[in-house]
Amino acid sequence: MTQIIKTFTPGKEREQLSKAIVITIRNFMRQTEPDADTVDMVAFIILALREISDGIDQSVAAWEKRGYWVKADKYRLEWQWTGEFSSKLGLAFDALEWKTISTLLIEIMHRFGNLKVSDRHRMGKPWMGANLQYQKQRK
Repeated sequence: MTQIIKTFTPGKEREQLSKAIVITIRNFMRQTEPDADTVDMVAFIILALREISDGIDQSVAAWEKRGYWVKADKYRLEWQWTGEFSSKLGLAFDALEWKTISTLLIEIMHRFGNLKVSDRHRMGKPWMGANLQYQKQRK
């Protein structure tokens, strides 16, 4: 029997989502007024932060199996902010408080400050259609 190799791990997914969030925030900050694209951007960031937050337990499961409790707890604390910011951003987005949203996005961008993403990335516009998905999840 052959060995099964996972090519798409929670760590890789988290890194891709983090880069997509950085790209989206950069484009959000270039917007002069809120439009449909801006709404999609914020919805995408909320969904991506939730996805990262949901993947934390999956990431630390292997460490906990081996008894690395301190490492697992440290990792949880390191990424705990994603769930909190997702909730705060969701509340501000539902109320369409653009000033609060901008402030939160700046804080999120600081969290990803060490992440390098080229302006010539190949991700396209990851936020396209995110508002529809966000609205479906809210119901």
